[in-house]
Amino acid sequence: MSQSYHIVPTAAHRELVRQAYQARGYTAAEAEDGARFCEMASQHGIRTHNAIKALHLDHLFGSATGGCKPGAEIRVLPKPFAASEVWDANLKLGQSVAFAAMERCIEMADKYGVGQVSVDNAFHYLWGGGYVMDAARRGYIAYTQCTSTLAEVVPFGGKFPVLGTNPHSWGLPTTKACGFPIVIDWATSTVAMGRVQQLKREGKPLPAGAAVDAEGHPTTDAEKAAWLLPFGAHKGYGLSLLIEVLGAMIGGSLPTLRGGGAHPSIKSQPLPAGEKRTSSFYFQVIHPDAVSSGQFACGRNFEQNLKAVIDDMLGHGNEGCLLPGQPEAQNAQHSQKAGGLLFTAAEVEALNELAAEAGLAPFDLQALPTYEVK
Repeated sequence: MSQSYHIVPTAAHRELVRQAYQARGYTAAEAEDGARFCEMASQHGIRTHNAIKALHLDHLFGSATGGCKPGAEIRVLPKPFAASEVWDANLKLGQSVAFAAMERCIEMADKYGVGQVSVDNAFHYLWGGGYVMDAARRGYIAYTQCTSTLAEVVPFGGKFPVLGTNPHSWGLPTTKACGFPIVIDWATSTVAMGRVQQLKREGKPLPAGAAVDAEGHPTTDAEKAAWLLPFGAHKGYGLSLLIEVLGAMIGGSLPTLRGGGAHPSIKSQPLPAGEKRTSSFYFQVIHPDAVSSGQFACGRNFEQNLKAVIDDMLGHGNEGCLLPGQPEAQNAQHSQKAGGLLFTAAEVEALNELAAEAGLAPFDLQALPTYEVK
Protein backbone atom coordinates (compact mmCIF):
# COMPACT_ATOMS: atom_id res chain seq x y z
CA MET A 1 0.00 0.00 0.00
CA SER A 2 1.44 3.40 -0.98
CA GLN A 3 1.46 6.43 1.33
CA SER A 4 1.64 10.06 0.28
CA TYR A 5 3.70 12.46 2.38
CA HIS A 6 4.31 16.20 2.35
CA ILE A 7 7.95 17.28 1.97
CA VAL A 8 9.06 19.74 4.65
CA PRO A 9 12.39 21.46 3.85
CA THR A 10 15.08 20.16 6.19
CA ALA A 11 16.47 23.61 7.00
CA ALA A 12 13.01 24.99 7.80
CA HIS A 13 12.27 22.02 10.05
CA ARG A 14 15.60 22.45 11.82
CA GLU A 15 14.93 26.15 12.41
CA LEU A 16 11.41 25.44 13.70
CA VAL A 17 12.70 22.93 16.25
CA ARG A 18 15.55 25.21 17.31
CA GLN A 19 13.23 28.13 17.84
CA ALA A 20 10.66 25.98 19.66
CA TYR A 21 13.27 24.81 22.17
CA GLN A 22 14.73 28.27 22.63
CA ALA A 23 11.25 29.72 23.15
CA ARG A 24 11.01 27.36 26.12
CA GLY A 25 14.24 28.65 27.61
CA TYR A 26 16.76 26.12 26.32
CA THR A 27 20.25 27.28 25.40
CA ALA A 28 21.34 27.56 21.79
CA ALA A 29 23.49 24.43 22.18
CA GLU A 30 20.59 22.44 23.68
CA ALA A 31 18.24 23.67 20.95
CA GLU A 32 20.77 22.56 18.34
CA ASP A 33 20.93 19.09 19.94
CA GLY A 34 17.14 18.93 19.99
CA ALA A 35 16.98 19.92 16.32
CA ARG A 36 19.72 17.46 15.37
CA PHE A 37 17.88 14.63 17.08
CA CYS A 38 14.46 15.46 15.59
CA GLU A 39 15.93 15.72 12.09
CA MET A 40 17.65 12.36 12.56
CA ALA A 41 14.41 10.73 13.70
CA SER A 42 12.33 12.15 10.84
CA GLN A 43 14.98 11.38 8.23
CA HIS A 44 14.83 7.71 9.24
CA GLY A 45 11.02 7.54 9.41
CA ILE A 46 10.76 7.34 13.21
CA ARG A 47 7.29 8.88 13.40
CA THR A 48 6.82 7.97 17.07
CA HIS A 49 9.80 10.04 18.28
CA ASN A 50 10.01 13.04 15.95
CA ALA A 51 9.78 16.75 16.83
CA ILE A 52 6.09 16.43 17.62
CA LYS A 53 6.75 13.76 20.27
CA ALA A 54 9.90 15.44 21.59
CA LEU A 55 8.29 18.81 22.24
CA HIS A 56 5.04 17.25 23.44
CA LEU A 57 7.00 15.24 26.01
CA ASP A 58 8.86 18.39 27.03
CA HIS A 59 5.56 20.22 27.51
CA LEU A 60 4.00 17.46 29.59
CA PHE A 61 6.95 16.44 31.75
CA GLY A 62 9.89 18.71 30.94
CA SER A 63 10.51 22.45 30.94
CA ALA A 64 6.85 23.31 31.55
CA THR A 65 6.66 21.24 34.75
CA GLY A 66 10.21 21.28 36.13
CA GLY A 67 11.04 17.76 34.99
CA CYS A 68 13.72 19.12 32.66
CA LYS A 69 15.80 22.23 33.37
CA PRO A 70 17.04 24.33 30.43
CA GLY A 71 20.70 25.22 30.77
CA ALA A 72 21.44 22.55 33.37
CA GLU A 73 25.03 21.30 33.63
CA ILE A 74 26.11 17.65 33.81
CA ARG A 75 28.13 16.67 36.88
CA VAL A 76 30.60 13.78 36.53
CA LEU A 77 30.68 11.84 39.80
CA PRO A 78 34.06 10.62 41.10
CA LYS A 79 34.75 6.95 40.32
CA PRO A 80 38.02 4.98 40.25
CA PHE A 81 37.34 3.15 36.96
CA ALA A 82 39.23 4.25 33.85
CA ALA A 83 36.66 3.12 31.27
CA SER A 84 33.53 3.95 33.22
CA GLU A 85 31.82 7.18 34.25
CA VAL A 86 28.69 8.03 36.22
CA TRP A 87 26.93 11.31 35.51
CA ASP A 88 24.35 13.37 37.35
CA ALA A 89 22.41 14.96 34.49
CA ASN A 90 20.72 17.47 36.81
CA LEU A 91 17.60 17.25 34.60
CA LYS A 92 19.40 18.49 31.49
CA LEU A 93 17.74 17.97 28.09
CA GLY A 94 17.94 14.22 27.44
CA GLN A 95 19.11 14.52 23.83
CA SER A 96 22.05 16.71 24.85
CA VAL A 97 23.01 14.25 27.58
CA ALA A 98 22.76 11.26 25.24
CA PHE A 99 24.87 12.82 22.48
CA ALA A 100 27.54 13.80 25.02
CA ALA A 101 27.49 10.40 26.75
CA MET A 102 27.91 8.50 23.49
CA GLU A 103 30.84 10.74 22.50
CA ARG A 104 32.48 10.10 25.87
CA CYS A 105 31.97 6.35 25.49
CA ILE A 106 33.64 6.48 22.09
CA GLU A 107 36.62 8.35 23.55
CA MET A 108 37.02 5.68 26.24
CA ALA A 109 36.55 2.83 23.75
CA ASP A 110 39.30 4.26 21.56
CA LYS A 111 41.64 4.22 24.57
CA TYR A 112 40.52 1.18 26.57
CA GLY A 113 38.55 -0.93 24.07
CA VAL A 114 35.28 -0.27 25.89
CA GLY A 115 33.60 2.69 27.51
CA GLN A 116 30.44 3.05 29.55
CA VAL A 117 28.49 5.94 31.03
CA SER A 118 25.53 5.62 33.38
CA VAL A 119 23.34 8.65 34.03
CA ASP A 120 21.19 9.53 37.02
CA ASN A 121 18.60 12.33 37.31
CA ALA A 122 17.88 12.23 33.58
CA PHE A 123 15.06 13.42 31.33
CA HIS A 124 14.06 11.01 28.55
CA TYR A 125 16.30 10.97 25.45
CA LEU A 126 13.54 9.59 23.14
CA TRP A 127 14.76 7.34 20.25
CA GLY A 128 17.76 5.35 21.50
CA GLY A 129 18.29 3.83 18.06
CA GLY A 130 19.51 7.14 16.68
CA TYR A 131 22.43 7.39 19.10
CA VAL A 132 23.67 3.85 18.53
CA MET A 133 23.15 4.17 14.76
CA ASP A 134 25.39 7.22 14.70
CA ALA A 135 28.13 5.39 16.62
CA ALA A 136 27.79 2.27 14.44
CA ARG A 137 28.21 4.35 11.28
CA ARG A 138 31.51 5.49 12.76
CA GLY A 139 32.64 1.89 13.20
CA TYR A 140 31.71 1.05 16.80
CA ILE A 141 29.47 -1.45 18.56
CA ALA A 142 27.09 0.64 20.65
CA TYR A 143 24.34 0.00 23.17
CA THR A 144 21.97 2.09 25.25
CA GLN A 145 18.94 1.55 27.44
CA CYS A 146 16.84 3.80 29.63
CA THR A 147 13.96 3.77 32.05
CA SER A 148 10.99 5.60 30.56
CA THR A 149 9.41 8.79 31.82
CA LEU A 150 6.25 7.02 32.95
CA ALA A 151 5.19 3.59 34.17
CA GLU A 152 2.72 2.73 31.40
CA VAL A 153 3.21 -1.03 31.01
CA VAL A 154 1.37 -3.76 32.89
CA PRO A 155 3.68 -6.63 33.94
CA PHE A 156 3.00 -10.13 32.63
CA GLY A 157 0.19 -11.59 34.73
CA GLY A 158 -0.63 -8.23 36.40
CA LYS A 159 -3.14 -5.45 35.96
CA PHE A 160 -1.48 -2.25 37.24
CA PRO A 161 1.12 -0.34 35.17
CA VAL A 162 4.45 -0.43 37.02
CA LEU A 163 6.97 -0.63 34.14
CA GLY A 164 8.16 1.86 31.58
CA THR A 165 8.27 1.05 27.89
CA ASN A 166 12.02 0.74 28.67
CA PRO A 167 13.75 0.49 25.28
CA HIS A 168 16.95 -1.41 24.40
CA SER A 169 19.03 -0.19 21.44
CA TRP A 170 22.01 -1.87 19.75
CA GLY A 171 23.99 -0.52 16.80
CA LEU A 172 26.45 -2.71 14.86
CA PRO A 173 29.09 -1.47 12.38
CA THR A 174 27.87 -3.33 9.29
CA THR A 175 27.70 -0.56 6.69
CA LYS A 176 30.41 -2.09 4.50
CA ALA A 177 28.87 -5.55 4.85
CA CYS A 178 25.25 -4.75 4.01
CA GLY A 179 25.02 -1.04 3.21
CA PHE A 180 23.77 0.26 6.57
CA PRO A 181 24.30 -0.26 10.31
CA ILE A 182 22.24 -3.06 11.80
CA VAL A 183 20.18 -1.32 14.50
CA ILE A 184 18.22 -3.46 16.93
CA ASP A 185 15.98 -0.99 18.72
CA TRP A 186 12.79 -1.85 20.52
CA ALA A 187 10.60 -0.90 23.41
CA THR A 188 9.83 -3.76 25.76
CA SER A 189 6.13 -3.01 25.33
CA THR A 190 4.37 -4.40 22.25
CA VAL A 191 4.24 -0.84 20.90
CA ALA A 192 5.58 2.46 22.19
CA MET A 193 3.12 5.00 23.59
CA GLY A 194 4.28 7.27 20.77
CA ARG A 195 2.81 4.71 18.36
CA VAL A 196 -0.53 4.95 20.18
CA GLN A 197 -0.42 8.74 19.79
CA GLN A 198 0.54 8.46 16.13
CA LEU A 199 -2.29 6.00 15.37
CA LYS A 200 -4.70 8.20 17.29
CA ARG A 201 -3.71 11.17 15.08
CA GLU A 202 -4.17 9.05 11.97
CA GLY A 203 -7.44 7.45 13.14
CA LYS A 204 -5.99 3.94 12.83
CA PRO A 205 -6.35 0.89 15.13
CA LEU A 206 -3.70 -0.66 17.35
CA PRO A 207 -2.52 -4.24 16.77
CA ALA A 208 -4.15 -6.87 18.96
CA GLY A 209 -2.34 -7.62 22.22
CA ALA A 210 -0.74 -4.18 22.46
CA ALA A 211 -2.87 -2.31 24.98
CA VAL A 212 -5.62 -2.39 27.57
CA ASP A 213 -8.21 0.22 28.47
CA ALA A 214 -8.57 1.94 31.83
CA GLU A 215 -10.36 -1.11 33.24
CA GLY A 216 -7.62 -3.47 32.08
CA HIS A 217 -9.57 -4.94 29.14
CA PRO A 218 -7.73 -5.60 25.85
CA THR A 219 -8.44 -2.98 23.17
CA THR A 220 -7.31 -2.07 19.65
CA ASP A 221 -8.93 1.39 19.84
CA ALA A 222 -6.16 3.97 20.13
CA GLU A 223 -8.65 6.39 21.70
CA LYS A 224 -9.40 3.94 24.52
CA ALA A 225 -5.89 2.59 25.09
CA ALA A 226 -4.76 3.49 28.61
CA TRP A 227 -1.86 1.10 29.34
CA LEU A 228 0.46 -1.05 27.29
CA LEU A 229 1.39 -4.73 27.43
CA PRO A 230 4.92 -6.20 27.27
CA PHE A 231 5.89 -7.90 24.02
CA GLY A 232 6.40 -11.65 24.11
CA ALA A 233 4.53 -12.05 27.40
CA HIS A 234 7.03 -13.08 30.12
CA LYS A 235 10.04 -12.49 27.83
CA GLY A 236 9.36 -8.81 27.21
CA TYR A 237 8.45 -8.43 30.86
CA GLY A 238 11.83 -9.87 31.86
CA LEU A 239 13.71 -7.44 29.61
CA SER A 240 11.73 -4.50 30.95
CA LEU A 241 12.35 -5.64 34.51
CA LEU A 242 16.08 -5.83 33.76
CA ILE A 243 16.11 -2.12 32.85
CA GLU A 244 14.11 -1.18 35.94
CA VAL A 245 16.52 -3.03 38.22
CA LEU A 246 19.64 -1.64 36.52
CA GLY A 247 18.03 1.80 36.73
CA ALA A 248 17.59 1.26 40.46
CA MET A 249 21.30 0.43 40.72
CA ILE A 250 22.18 3.67 38.93
CA GLY A 251 20.02 5.71 41.28
CA GLY A 252 16.48 5.59 39.93
CA SER A 253 13.57 5.63 42.33
CA LEU A 254 10.07 4.12 42.23
CA PRO A 255 8.82 3.52 38.66
CA THR A 256 5.26 4.58 39.40
CA LEU A 257 6.46 8.01 40.55
CA ARG A 258 8.55 8.89 37.50
CA GLY A 259 7.38 11.90 35.53
CA GLY A 260 4.67 12.60 38.10
CA GLY A 261 3.05 9.18 37.81
CA ALA A 262 1.01 7.80 34.91
CA HIS A 263 -1.84 6.16 36.80
CA PRO A 264 -4.47 8.55 38.25
CA SER A 265 -4.19 6.95 41.70
CA ILE A 266 -0.47 7.85 41.73
CA LYS A 267 -0.57 11.12 39.82
CA SER A 268 -3.04 12.68 42.24
CA GLN A 269 -0.75 12.09 45.22
CA PRO A 270 2.06 14.44 46.28
CA LEU A 271 5.63 13.20 45.89
CA PRO A 272 6.72 11.50 49.12
CA ALA A 273 9.59 13.28 50.88
CA GLY A 274 12.98 12.26 49.54
CA GLU A 275 11.69 10.40 46.47
CA LYS A 276 12.72 11.11 42.86
CA ARG A 277 10.83 11.38 39.58
CA THR A 278 13.76 10.99 37.18
CA SER A 279 14.84 8.42 34.59
CA SER A 280 18.17 6.60 34.33
CA PHE A 281 20.33 6.02 31.23
CA TYR A 282 23.04 3.51 30.39
CA PHE A 283 25.44 3.78 27.43
CA GLN A 284 28.17 1.44 26.25
CA VAL A 285 30.52 1.55 23.26
CA ILE A 286 32.86 -1.29 22.27
CA HIS A 287 35.73 -0.96 19.81
CA PRO A 288 35.45 -3.92 17.41
CA ASP A 289 39.17 -4.67 17.77
CA ALA A 290 38.61 -5.19 21.49
CA VAL A 291 36.38 -8.23 20.92
CA SER A 292 37.81 -9.64 17.69
CA SER A 293 40.05 -12.70 17.66
CA GLY A 294 41.05 -11.95 14.09
CA GLN A 295 40.84 -15.68 13.35
CA PHE A 296 38.32 -15.55 10.53
CA ALA A 297 37.68 -18.62 8.39
CA CYS A 298 39.04 -19.01 4.87
CA GLY A 299 41.39 -16.06 5.24
CA ARG A 300 38.57 -13.50 5.40
CA ASN A 301 39.20 -10.14 7.06
CA PHE A 302 36.84 -8.45 9.53
CA GLU A 303 34.58 -6.83 6.93
CA GLN A 304 34.54 -9.87 4.67
CA ASN A 305 33.56 -12.08 7.58
CA LEU A 306 30.68 -9.81 8.55
CA LYS A 307 29.41 -9.85 4.97
CA ALA A 308 29.76 -13.64 4.72
CA VAL A 309 27.74 -14.16 7.91
CA ILE A 310 24.99 -11.74 6.84
CA ASP A 311 24.83 -13.24 3.34
CA ASP A 312 24.53 -16.71 4.84
CA MET A 313 21.63 -15.62 7.06
CA LEU A 314 19.84 -14.01 4.12
CA GLY A 315 20.37 -16.99 1.81
CA HIS A 316 18.73 -20.40 1.77
CA GLY A 317 15.28 -19.01 0.97
CA ASN A 318 15.54 -16.11 3.43
CA GLU A 319 16.32 -13.55 0.74
CA GLY A 320 13.09 -11.65 1.41
CA CYS A 321 13.87 -11.09 5.09
CA LEU A 322 14.72 -7.63 6.39
CA LEU A 323 17.61 -6.83 8.69
CA PRO A 324 16.97 -4.60 11.72
CA GLY A 325 17.90 -1.10 10.65
CA GLN A 326 17.00 -1.75 7.02
CA PRO A 327 13.60 0.04 7.16
CA GLU A 328 15.32 3.06 8.71
CA ALA A 329 17.96 2.99 5.97
CA GLN A 330 15.23 2.78 3.32
CA ASN A 331 13.39 5.71 4.90
CA ALA A 332 16.60 7.73 4.88
CA GLN A 333 16.91 6.99 1.15
CA HIS A 334 13.35 8.25 0.61
CA SER A 335 14.16 11.44 2.55
CA GLN A 336 17.26 11.97 0.45
CA LYS A 337 15.39 11.36 -2.80
CA ALA A 338 12.58 13.69 -1.72
CA GLY A 339 15.07 16.40 -0.78
CA GLY A 340 13.45 16.98 2.60
CA LEU A 341 11.68 15.38 5.53
CA LEU A 342 8.44 13.45 5.05
CA PHE A 343 5.34 14.17 7.13
CA THR A 344 1.65 13.30 6.89
CA ALA A 345 -0.93 16.08 6.73
CA ALA A 346 -1.79 15.51 10.41
CA GLU A 347 1.87 15.80 11.32
CA VAL A 348 2.28 19.05 9.38
CA GLU A 349 -0.67 20.44 11.33
CA ALA A 350 1.06 19.43 14.57
CA LEU A 351 4.29 21.09 13.38
CA ASN A 352 2.31 24.26 12.67
CA GLU A 353 1.13 24.30 16.27
CA LEU A 354 4.79 24.27 17.34
CA ALA A 355 5.54 27.02 14.82
CA ALA A 356 2.78 29.19 16.30
CA GLU A 357 4.21 28.68 19.77
CA ALA A 358 7.66 29.76 18.55
CA GLY A 359 6.27 32.75 16.65
CA LEU A 360 7.13 31.35 13.23
CA ALA A 361 5.05 31.28 10.08
CA PRO A 362 3.19 28.00 9.54
CA PHE A 363 3.86 25.63 6.67
CA ASP A 364 1.34 26.01 3.85
CA LEU A 365 0.13 22.43 3.50
CA GLN A 366 -1.19 22.99 -0.01
CA ALA A 367 2.09 24.51 -1.18
CA LEU A 368 4.29 21.73 0.15
CA PRO A 369 5.32 19.21 -2.54
CA THR A 370 4.33 15.61 -2.00
CA TYR A 371 6.23 12.33 -2.18
CA GLU A 372 4.80 8.86 -2.66
CA VAL A 373 6.25 5.92 -0.75
CA LYS A 374 5.19 2.58 -2.24
